[in-house]
Amino acid sequence: MASKIHEERTAAVIILNYQFQKADIKGKNKIYKFYLNNLSGINSWDLVDNSAHRIIGVYLSFSGISREILYKLARSGGLWKRRIAIMATYQFIRERQFEETLKLAKILLNDKEDLIHKAVGWMLREVGNRDLATEESFLKKYYRKMPRTMLRYAIEKFPEKKRKSYLKGKI
Repeated sequence: MASKIHEERTAAVIILNYQFQKADIKGKNKIYKFYLNNLSGINSWDLVDNSAHRIIGVYLSFSGISREILYKLARSGGLWKRRIAIMATYQFIRERQFEETLKLAKILLNDKEDLIHKAVGWMLREVGNRDLATEESFLKKYYRKMPRTMLRYAIEKFPEKKRKSYLKGKI
């Protein structure tokens, strides 16, 4: 995880994902803590996107511990920490638990980074893939405040007429 070589960090993430999947509860706890203690090595979009939901999301989902870590990460100054926060919620979305995603999306609405806009829009779209009414309820409140990239990702699968209405600000 501390390697300067991206491909070595990629291999480490793949190994962590595999070990986490196969581990018992004690092992999962150890890997979860290791992941959090080595966030500096999770420093590109692909490393985040391939690990956050598989380790952080799954662990928080089954362990019952507080999800406050996601809010701490979302409010941090680190781009990759903020992306980890929103991407970890992909596991919750898969379980049809949307609350954390929507709360974090609201926190990240004013983020300056395009890579955050893309991730938030993607997770909103995933919410909509499972519950369109929930996604649209969020969008109707916030679409005018959203960065354009975030909105485009969120509405990517909408019918053209509805997509254009959102983009024109006429919903």
